[in-house]
Amino acid sequence: VQLQASGGGLVQAGGSLRLSCAASGRSISRSGMGWFRQAPGKEREFVASINWNGGSRSYADSVKGRFTISRDIAKATVYLQLNTLNPEDTATYYCAGRRPGYITTARSDRDYDSWGQGTQVTVSS
Repeated sequence: VQLQASGGGLVQAGGSLRLSCAASGRSISRSGMGWFRQAPGKEREFVASINWNGGSRSYADSVKGRFTISRDIAKATVYLQLNTLNPEDTATYYCAGRRPGYITTARSDRDYDSWGQGTQVTVSS
């Protein structure tokens, strides 16, 4: 599956962005999906995950209550709404997909086999 992430940009602290991840080439309707991020000089970290039908979601503690993951099955697109952003959220954000049949959420990057190219989010103070 090809994953195309978009929606990143430069925003002031306290602002919001919505990231999108559009899938093509293979259905993601039976796949858990996730978002990860990587800041310069740091390891890639889990941000959020959603199960196949949107009924279950998982978040990193650092974003809980501020970020919301969702999916539109018909559009084969996964979203990440980022609210109340702070400079520590500055990173490249990657969407990821699990193999078909792996329908649950997952917090480890080893559980994903498809990755998008990343979209940059920069939060100024």
